[in-house]
Amino acid sequence: MAVPSGEHLEDDVDADRQLRRPGAAPHWAQQARAWVIWFGASRLVATSLAVVAITIGGWWLLRSPRPPTEAALPYASTTSSSAPAPGRDGATPSSSPTAATSTDDVTVHVAGAVARPGVYTLPPGSLVNDAIVRAGGATRRANLDVVNLAAALADGSQVFVPEPGEAVPAASGVPAGSAPTTGPVEPVDLNSATVEQLDTLPGVGPATAAAIVLHREQSGPFATVDDLEAVPGIGPAKLAAVRELVSV
Repeated sequence: MAVPSGEHLEDDVDADRQLRRPGAAPHWAQQARAWVIWFGASRLVATSLAVVAITIGGWWLLRSPRPPTEAALPYASTTSSSAPAPGRDGATPSSSPTAATSTDDVTVHVAGAVARPGVYTLPPGSLVNDAIVRAGGATRRANLDVVNLAAALADGSQVFVPEPGEAVPAASGVPAGSAPTTGPVEPVDLNSATVEQLDTLPGVGPATAAAIVLHREQSGPFATVDDLEAVPGIGPAKLAAVRELVSV
């Protein structure tokens, strides 16, 4: 076995002293520096970036999925978007259980000087003029001056178009099936009549009859027949048609 010479021992002692002298880098730091120099700075940076990319990709794939977003559904409104339309006579349908709805069709008997007399069914709010047109129109001898073409039709009534010099039957405007009345008719009391009784008046349909009763309940009894003009749906022409048939 060879014994180390004194020169080699001195070299090892000097190297050990150099590593342990104050201010010298630790041994592991020197080894790391040597490894970086051997591996190469560019390859070290590329490897670090690859590790970071793989870490981010793995986190993205393994993370908990977000709950699916539910599409918002519109809520149905509980209130009506439109108010009930008034009838052709201008009155708003009443909510009273005794009043007929304004959405019902009206069936009338058109007679007299028209092209095709007969029974016709018309939509709600129709006027006397609409019934005459449905019956083919008035003939050349028709006397339309005595017919209120703007009056609202009442279900079950008769529309009679007379010729010149011909009297209008008393049954005109009375529900079909009623016997013609030749004597004086007892006026309808505006302050006590029901919706059904008011509905028998010419030009007064269920909606207008209900409006008369509602006005009487809210504003008090009618003082005169002319007070009817304060009721929605009753104008001068309709008032003139019923003036002799009502009382207070």
